[in-house]
Amino acid sequence: MADEFMFTLTGTHGAARTGEIRMPRGVIRTPAFMPVGTAGTVKAMYPDQVKVLGADVVLGNTYHLMLRPGAERVARLGGLHAFMNWPYPILTDSGGFQVMSLAGLRKIEESGVTFQSHIDGSRHVLTPERSIEIQGLLGSDIQMQLDECVKLPASEEVVAKAMHLSLRWAERCKVAFGEQPGKAMFGIVQGGDVPHLRVESARELVGLDLKGYAIGGLAVGEPQHVMLSMIESVEPHLPREKPRYLMGVGTPDDIVEAVRRGVDMFDCVMPTRAGRHGMAYTRAGRLNLKNARYAEDLSPLDPESTCPASNGYSRAYLHHLVRANEILAMMLLTWNNLAYYQYLMAGLRKAVREERLEDFIAQTKEGWEKGERERKAG
Repeated sequence: MADEFMFTLTGTHGAARTGEIRMPRGVIRTPAFMPVGTAGTVKAMYPDQVKVLGADVVLGNTYHLMLRPGAERVARLGGLHAFMNWPYPILTDSGGFQVMSLAGLRKIEESGVTFQSHIDGSRHVLTPERSIEIQGLLGSDIQMQLDECVKLPASEEVVAKAMHLSLRWAERCKVAFGEQPGKAMFGIVQGGDVPHLRVESARELVGLDLKGYAIGGLAVGEPQHVMLSMIESVEPHLPREKPRYLMGVGTPDDIVEAVRRGVDMFDCVMPTRAGRHGMAYTRAGRLNLKNARYAEDLSPLDPESTCPASNGYSRAYLHHLVRANEILAMMLLTWNNLAYYQYLMAGLRKAVREERLEDFIAQTKEGWEKGERERKAG
């Protein structure tokens, strides 16, 4: 394992890249999908299952962990890696998005954000310095700056104000992070759906010489073409030799299109949340196991998959479990979904290395479309 945080590109195809992030706790193969472990667990999964599926890194959530069980408590108990039995890399978000979307009454000032917990209404203050302190107490390997994430649509004035505040907070986070050998702090490009604000944000952040750069404030309800347009605006202004992380994205199609445009890292609750609500992602697209059409369907979710949840149980059985609200339904569908996402990422990495990305994307989308045609015909 590397003693320092290092990113190396091992292949490119057009704007798409594949590579490795090396750090003391392990290697992250990129493009990478990071399963979301909001409260110290990837819901409905054992940690060893997550690793076996191919995940090199998981995401922890600063907002949720600071409220429960508390960052200081996690630190006393040996840090988040030991606490959740995940000895591999962990990326933590800053808590900013959740403060903006989940918290009760909140007040945003230059100093930081004052908010009420969505759990018990207790009052908290999250500053850039406190966000980095919490992530350090958790023992996070990749830490994110605190930023203000604006819900779209919003006026250019509102977007610009939040973007400039996020830049000032990024400078404070860099100072608070200091020198942490083997770890990294990433800045977050903001600017909503305004291209010139995105470019300004990217250029200013690159001037801070951080170890990686994220694109935030997307996948918040805007159409896909807007998200992709913002990536295209930002990508030329991000350093080639540093990782790029598209936060909170997304569907398999979102991921494929973002990889095509040069993004290296992704996270999203979608595969785990969908699994808990009867939805399965497969080579044949997305299946709704609540649907009565599966009541007597003896075929597995995905006979080509090596995941036991995907090839070892009939759709009829999974339909029954979902309709009966059995916990096993959530476990098996989450397992299947994360397996599919990691299969997709492995395929993207291989296709970039072999310079056949466009063929891989075309075949992948044809599989989704074929499955959808068959479901409509049936």
